[in-house]
Amino acid sequence: MTLAPNEHLPDQDRPPDVEPPPRVRRARAMPPWWFALPALVLFAFVVLVPSIRGVYYAFTDWDGLDPSFSFVGLDNFADMVRDPDAVQAIRHTLLIAVSITVIQNALGLLLALGVNSAIKSRNLLRVFLFAPAVITPIVTAYLWRNLLSPDGAVNSLLGAVGLDGWRQDWLGSPQVALWSVVGVIVWQFAGYSMVIFLAGLQSVPKEVHEAAAIDGAGPVRRFWSVTRPLLAPALTINLMLSIIGGIKLFDQVYALTGGGPGHATDTISTLIYKDAFTLGEFGYSIALAVVLTIIVAVVSAGQYLVLSRNERAAS
Repeated sequence: MTLAPNEHLPDQDRPPDVEPPPRVRRARAMPPWWFALPALVLFAFVVLVPSIRGVYYAFTDWDGLDPSFSFVGLDNFADMVRDPDAVQAIRHTLLIAVSITVIQNALGLLLALGVNSAIKSRNLLRVFLFAPAVITPIVTAYLWRNLLSPDGAVNSLLGAVGLDGWRQDWLGSPQVALWSVVGVIVWQFAGYSMVIFLAGLQSVPKEVHEAAAIDGAGPVRRFWSVTRPLLAPALTINLMLSIIGGIKLFDQVYALTGGGPGHATDTISTLIYKDAFTLGEFGYSIALAVVLTIIVAVVSAGQYLVLSRNERAAS
């Protein structure tokens, strides 16, 4: 048994108990959440109060400049339902979010499995594959806008290898512009998903794999029955980050295509920007922002519930 300091001393030799100062006693008596109060107050003034006030403007016809405006009730939301551009932007947003989530995480998992193997250049490959994730999204977008232009490097490379039929205006064609945007985002953030999956893979005990191999399980069986359940937390994090990031996507889309050609790549975020700062329809754009917030909240909550249940079942 371990004795506390001075517990072995006779009573007459023990130092007297020192009464803590009043300031320390008051601090110990305070509930722990009091220490978070300054941050909560700052969050309320900077984020919460402006957000709640902004929701009110979604029910007005405010143009962003005129101090006088009218309360129009649900008219902005009714206009949104009748607006084909808004409906198309919502469809594009969900399509981009789902595509990015599926492709980026599948590619990230394959890359993680590859660089987790015992190859000599695995550390160099990890740095090389993760490098695009640390570049500013705007810089990445402008870089790829030049590469994907009609006379850019991508079309030149296709022509050099004899694939002239594949050359096209990657960002100017309504049929492929949206998928070009998805490809650029997957290129940038697949390494980010790889790092999270790699952390999950390295937490899997080697003894478990060795025991499964001794029992006769092949690589595919070992991955499905041993690795996959233990990767559930990493999968949950990756899916949450990619789906929320895909729904809120703005900067890469706007820098690559500006939402065009026409409205072929418009998302809810780019439409909010155009309606607010180009057309001066702040009330309508805030109504779109409210819908975007609801979509993010609903998708995030549903995804969290499903993935948490699967994670508990896998463990």
